[in-house]
Order: sequence, then C-alpha cells, then structure tokens
Amino acid sequence: MLNQLTISELTAKIAKREVSAREATQACLDRVAKVDGQIHAFISHNDADALAQADAVDKLVEQGDIANRPLLGVPIGIKDVLAVKDHPLNCGSKILGNFVSPYDATVIEKLKAAGAIIFGRLNMDEFAMGSSTENSAFGITRNPWDTTRIPGGSSGGSAAAVAADEVIATLGTDTGGSIRQPAALCGCVGMKPTYGRVSRYGLVAFASSLDQVGPFSKDVRDNATLLNVISGYDKRDSTSVNQPVPDYTKALDGNIKGLRIGLPKEYMIGGLDPEVKAAVDAAVKQLQSLGATVEEISLPHTDYAAATYYIIAPAEASANLARFDGIRYCARVDGADPIELYSKTRGAGFGPEVKRRIILGTYVLSSGYYDAYYLRAQKVRTLIRQDFLKAFEKVDAIITPTTPTAAFKIGEKSDDPLQMYLSDVFTISCNLAGICGVSLPCGFTKSPKLPIGLQLLGKPFGEEVMLKIAHAYEQSTGWHKERAVIGA
Repeated sequence: MLNQLTISELTAKIAKREVSAREATQACLDRVAKVDGQIHAFISHNDADALAQADAVDKLVEQGDIANRPLLGVPIGIKDVLAVKDHPLNCGSKILGNFVSPYDATVIEKLKAAGAIIFGRLNMDEFAMGSSTENSAFGITRNPWDTTRIPGGSSGGSAAAVAADEVIATLGTDTGGSIRQPAALCGCVGMKPTYGRVSRYGLVAFASSLDQVGPFSKDVRDNATLLNVISGYDKRDSTSVNQPVPDYTKALDGNIKGLRIGLPKEYMIGGLDPEVKAAVDAAVKQLQSLGATVEEISLPHTDYAAATYYIIAPAEASANLARFDGIRYCARVDGADPIELYSKTRGAGFGPEVKRRIILGTYVLSSGYYDAYYLRAQKVRTLIRQDFLKAFEKVDAIITPTTPTAAFKIGEKSDDPLQMYLSDVFTISCNLAGICGVSLPCGFTKSPKLPIGLQLLGKPFGEEVMLKIAHAYEQSTGWHKERAVIGA
C-alpha cells in the first residue's frame, strides 16, 4: 500500500516512475475515507486540490524536473494552526469562523518547493492549548492504537494521521510538548527543533517564545529529511536564527560509539508508569550496547518547570489571543457597544480551556502580580536553561521518557486540568530552555498494546547529533515498524 511507505521509499518510486504522485495521493485519500470516521484526525481535506497538486508533480517527473525536490509527490498533512493559501485556517476554534488564509506560511512554501502535496487540515486542541486533542471545536481525535484513548495533544491529529497511515508525514507545532507527546502516544517520530531553527512566519501564535514548528514521520530518516526542508533563516520571522543548516540525513550512519548520553535523575520520578520505565531502561541498555556511554546527570530545577511553563505560556497566550475580538477577521457576535461585542464574541468563540488560560495569563500579567508571578517565572526559566547548558558541557544528548504513561482514556482527565497538564511534565523543560527534542518509539505496554515513547534532547542547534543517536537506536530495534491495525 502506497500510503504505508516512508518518504524515502515513496520518493524513490516516484522518481523511477514506478508509481505516480496521483496514485500515492489517491491511496492516502482512500485510507482517509476508510478510517478517519473512526479517528477524526482531519478537520477537512480537499480531494480535488490534492489530486491537482499531484498531477502537477507528475508533470515535473515527466519533464525530468526532479532535482532538489526531496519530498517529490509526498502527501503531507498540516496542523490547523499553519497558514496555507486558499485553505481554511481555524486553529481548532469556532472563533475564526470561515476564515481562509490569504498566504502560505514559510514552512508551507518550503514544502511546496520540495515537491510535497499539501494534504488537508489536521485536528488539534483549540489554539494548541491542550494535551489530548479533546479541546477542539471540531470534535475529539482518537488514538489509532485504541480508539477509546486520546492521541495526545495539541498536535493529536498530526500524530494520529501518521500512525494510521492516512498520510506519509505531517507538520505540527510544539509549545510544551505538543509534537513529542502525541508522537509518543501514537507510536511515531516527532521532532521539536531548536527555537529559531524553523520559521514561525504563518504560524498562529500561542506562546511566541515557546512555539516551534516540527515534523511527524514514520521513522527517523524521514524526520531528518523533513527537517532539512523546513529549517533555515527567514527574515520575515524576527525570532529566526541565521545559522547554517547541515544535511541531517548525512549524520544517520549508525555510529554512536563514544557519544555521551545523560540520564537525568529528576525524570525517573515516582509517578512514572512501571512499563514506561522498563522500556526506557531497556533503551538505555540498547544504546550502551551500540557504544554510547550513559551517565546520570542532574537538572536541579526540573521540579519548577511545570509551574514556570503554566505562568509564561498563558501570559503570552493572553497577549496573542487579544487580536481575536470580532472586529477584524473572526466570527462576530454583535453587541450594543464595543465591550459587549468583545465579550460576546470571545465568550461564544473560545472554548473552556482557552478561556481558562487567557484568564490565568491576564492575572499573572496584571498590576501587583507581574513581579510575583511572571517576572519570577522568567528568572526560573533562565535557571532551567542554565541547567541544560551545564549538562551539555558533559554530555552530547539527554535521554528521558517522553510521557509518564501511555495514552489514557478519553475523558479520563478532562475534569482535572492539573492532571492533564502533568501529561507534559517531561517535555516542557525543552521549550523553556529553547533546545531541541525528539520522541521515537521504544516499546509497548502489554495490555492493552499501546506505544511508549523515548525522548532525546539535544544542545541548541544540536539536532544532528540527536538524530544520529535516535536513528542508531531505531535501526537496532523494530518498534518503528509496528503499525496500528485500525481499518485493517
């Protein structure tokens, strides 16, 4: 089945004219038609548009114009928070109404230039605020491994679509673990690049100092290929860093002898599920058998990361979401005066979790509380970043669980926001520190069979070494070859 292929497998077949981009795209459309009713990874997709893009790629192949197109004919799904020209942009929310993007995000421009097929809008927690994709105005996304369970969030649709073989790869965003956590829970590979490595132009902001765009894929090589395409300096993004981009795929040689990997003692906590701990312990031994050295390290301010994140992120969200007021480009609920218009529009348009975070963020930014909460959180954030930089003086990468447990039941944590927030306890420090992180499969729970994720964290702009270690581990195990059986 063409929809089950990796990027490297599919592009090779298209380049050799063994299959066409139209056939590959149609295979994905057929798969979506077959299984997405059970999963709901997609908010929308335009079959005619996808097939027209595929036909354009096939013409390029006929003309021999395939150089520098590493995503030739690859259908790639897009999280509903990234702008794609002439496609709907809703951010999983009702407040944007029927808004259609007038331009492409930089990452979308790069995907198109690389020959990709831009394929549909993927479900997400509203404005990327959530850990389970239960907060979308367009309904709940379900985990392909067990449809009674969540796929993770906020990029749950992006992870579920890859895990169910609905598309070859996807893009998501990661503000506190929103790529790595659903990748772990759905059994695929998800990467959060270093802050500034990938342009945020065309990304609807949640927390501007934390958000990063990144790829989901079926294996590490595909992830490296996608990162090659979307990385690089963009003058339209003031947070973009002008740093050379290496060819990440060249680092995937399987040789990790002599590399030093740190295992932070603060991450092996009491709330860690025994099966998750056992899988991570086994992964550590596997990396040691491949020649890496693993040593215990300390990240002493880890315990403060969740509290710090849930002050900074809502504060930035409060400022960023102020633009959705019913005046310019979102659905409007009329009122007798501007204040009533704002309150009615935002009251009807935003869901409960978004409202909760806006209220929290506004509170910590308010007069009398700014110094006590927001300013103090920023100082702790600096300490957390310093912990990582100090650790990276000793080690080349850090290894941790991605999540404390495997995927939980839909509705299990909906009434307890604090428990939901703790789903990201292992991922949020990476965003606060601005470093890179990747999650990849490292095993399964026994009953029911659910994926377990291994997280590797790298130095700032250290994606090359991090992916090298991830690839060596992946190729020495078979976890990434396992597939969810939904719709089989």
